Amino acid sequence: MAVVLSLIAAAAYGTSDFAAGLASRRFAPTVVTGAVEALTLVTAVIAVVLFPGDSPSATALAWGAASGLGTALGTLSLYHGLSVGRMSVVATLAAVLTAVIPAVVGLCLGDHLTLGAEAGIAIAIPAIGSISWQPEAGAPKADRAGLLYGGLAGLGFAVLFIALARAGTHAGAWPLIPGQLIALLIIAPFAYRGLTASANPPRSALALTLGAGVLSGIANLLFLAATGRGELAVVAVLTSLYPAATVVLARAFRAEHWTRIQAAGLLTSAAAIILVGAG
Repeated sequence: MAVVLSLIAAAAYGTSDFAAGLASRRFAPTVVTGAVEALTLVTAVIAVVLFPGDSPSATALAWGAASGLGTALGTLSLYHGLSVGRMSVVATLAAVLTAVIPAVVGLCLGDHLTLGAEAGIAIAIPAIGSISWQPEAGAPKADRAGLLYGGLAGLGFAVLFIALARAGTHAGAWPLIPGQLIALLIIAPFAYRGLTASANPPRSALALTLGAGVLSGIANLLFLAATGRGELAVVAVLTSLYPAATVVLARAFRAEHWTRIQAAGLLTSAAAIILVGAG
């Protein structure tokens, strides 16, 4: 069940990113980001009503708040990095670190994996990088910016995954509330600055933003549920395959071509899923 939940979470994260990316082409990216976080908070409140769990402990809420710090750092670093650095470097480094750091933490905390799961994780990590990779020319300065902000984005999203895993599932969806509140408070000033400098958004951007926010909230809930049913090392790596959903949707709806590296990454990720699932 953890494998299934992780893959659905990956699909939801990837679809949310695709929708938010399209909305950001039609309206200020910082405003879209703020709106997505606000909608994710609303989704978290609804999730608490549906999955209240036990009374949340202070520890669970604290880990939930820490996940919000990771969300804010990851999102702001990713969007800023994509605007000033090489997209291939930023997206690839962020995706790989999002998988590697929680996997290492999970193993250090005592995750026990089968040989098949270990093999699946081993090939999933380069697959994640391959899916995200877009070759493009860039100056050394852009490369340095890509490494910096890609690294910060990966660290932020890794903190999100680790914190939600440590929050546990006994408190139901409650840990998502402080996490989204913290993320929204940090991102709100950037969103407000973008809103004051923008015209009214088109309806298409509003619809895409709504979808991105709801899917982001659902993805958080699915990831939290998956960590309660499986090892963090497995759940984090499988969920980090989310760029695959973004790439497939870009191919289907925007006729974007896959490079050979991306196609190989998609095939390798499928093999990784089979190995982890069998394990």
